[in-house]
Amino acid sequence: MLHKADNAQLVIVDVQEKVLPGVAGREAIVKKIGILSRMARELDVPITLSEHYPRGLGPTVAEVKEMAGHAAHIGNKIHFSCMADEGLRNHFHSLRDKGRGHAVVSGIEAHVCVLQTAIGMHDAGFEVSLAADAISSRSERDALLALERARDHGIDIVTAEMVAFEWLEKAGSEAFKVLSGLLKAQSR
Repeated sequence: MLHKADNAQLVIVDVQEKVLPGVAGREAIVKKIGILSRMARELDVPITLSEHYPRGLGPTVAEVKEMAGHAAHIGNKIHFSCMADEGLRNHFHSLRDKGRGHAVVSGIEAHVCVLQTAIGMHDAGFEVSLAADAISSRSERDALLALERARDHGIDIVTAEMVAFEWLEKAGSEAFKVLSGLLKAQSR
């Protein structure tokens, strides 16, 4: 399945102040989430940020919240899976009802909240892609096993660039120039 911007939604799971510092490869993960967020904003793909127990784990880190923009939906939860939270589940379904049935999932921790969200969305009939370079856990092994388990459940494993270029479909647009600039900045 090729990714299309007009039927997608971006889900960024629990990239929070008290969790991110302990996550493997956190700087690289935030950069890849930045690519997804910026391209989503350029192409009018709805963005949802989840926050797991924000009173204890803090809010979404400022950099990720800024990249997602003011239009991003923020949903608080206490369940590990976003789909187990009624408010988030209803939000995702309302987007699907508007033609946004493909969810691109990113965030932390890969083996807990990200995986449970991806499987929950898949089981609820969403097409789900997991951005492998935009997820992580405290342990790299946990993140790798989460990707294997997701694939075993029929979830598409992709990278942020795969999604971005498929959303774009062609070169020559302003959004393509934005992506080119982001990729050049990351290669420095």
